[in-house]
Amino acid sequence: MEATRQERVERRRGRISRRREGTEGGFDYSLLLLTFVMLGFGMLMIYSSSSYTAQIKSGDSTYFLKKQAFNVAVGAVGMLVAIKFKYKYFIKPIPFLHMRFVTLIYLICVSLQVLVLVQGGGLNGANRWLNLGVVSFQPSELTKIGIIIITAYYLYEMPRKFSSTKTLVRVFVPVSLPLLLVAYQDLSSAIVIFIIAYGMCFMDVKNKMPLIILALIVLFLAYLYVFHIGSSFRADRIEIWKNPEGHPKGLQIVHGLYAIASGGLFGSGLGESMQKLGFLPEPYNDMIFSVICEELGLIGAGIVIVMFILLCWRIYRIASRCTNLFPALICTGVMIHIASQAIINIAVVTNTIPSTGIPLPLISYGGSSVIFLMMEIGIVLGISANTDTSGGRNERT
Repeated sequence: MEATRQERVERRRGRISRRREGTEGGFDYSLLLLTFVMLGFGMLMIYSSSSYTAQIKSGDSTYFLKKQAFNVAVGAVGMLVAIKFKYKYFIKPIPFLHMRFVTLIYLICVSLQVLVLVQGGGLNGANRWLNLGVVSFQPSELTKIGIIIITAYYLYEMPRKFSSTKTLVRVFVPVSLPLLLVAYQDLSSAIVIFIIAYGMCFMDVKNKMPLIILALIVLFLAYLYVFHIGSSFRADRIEIWKNPEGHPKGLQIVHGLYAIASGGLFGSGLGESMQKLGFLPEPYNDMIFSVICEELGLIGAGIVIVMFILLCWRIYRIASRCTNLFPALICTGVMIHIASQAIINIAVVTNTIPSTGIPLPLISYGGSSVIFLMMEIGIVLGISANTDTSGGRNERT
């Protein structure tokens, strides 16, 4: 009897240990912990980079910190709801609407993007915010979630007999409408949305040649849009990227590079940034990585990059353990979203690519970005808890 009881205890300890290590299914506490560590670090850096600007504008050095804390609290509620929402409900019909939930999400995303066009105006001169009176938010952030779920659904439902070309057509025809609506308002977010859908297809289809042809076509169309069809300010960003010091609008990039260069290996110390003192515009937004480099040095920047790698790795582990293709594709889409935004943001700050206005996930200041991104991670956490992750092959069921 005692030996049997001891064996049960040992087996239970083994299961707990395997779950912590990620070798057995179950709620991924490591992903949850890592997410809130990054959120906490982001709030710390938002306070450090925004305190000077906040003191001048509002008389309260914690103004932006308080707003971000509220955003994180709202995001935490959204994350909890997403965790409890089982992924199977996305593809189940809604009886009184006679449509699947994924179709409803698609219609909501398209409708919100149309409303942004009808409303006009925008925040800081950008027509990408939807003002609902009480609250303003960027529908493009919700559209990113919608594209992940919609693309996962279409790939999941695609018969195996379909060729890669036919699969791409069936996926990108419905995806193209919200993609084009977002591109008309915010090309940067449209690029991320395309990368998400493209990356998910790349992971699923066997023949990659149609994807390569599609990428070349999109690059050509983007060239036409930036230099010949779209607004002149997009071509202006290319000129800023090529010669930031000689361009009158290149001061943000120049001072961001100054911040990175002055940080050295260990940085000037937390809160000791000089570039945030009126030289670097809105350092708590898209350029927050430059302040991290200045205050925490190459070591701090490296730790941030490692945290993103670990975050994506945990999501990948959840995807790889799913025996059903649909949740695996959702996790893949979230991973691609986080990785692409982090890479683009860091590339912009280091002037590797032209400025895009993409925030650093979970770290940059912003309500829409952090709230909807936390909801995405909540969906992944819900998949880790609710799907069968005992192993096996990802199948269309």
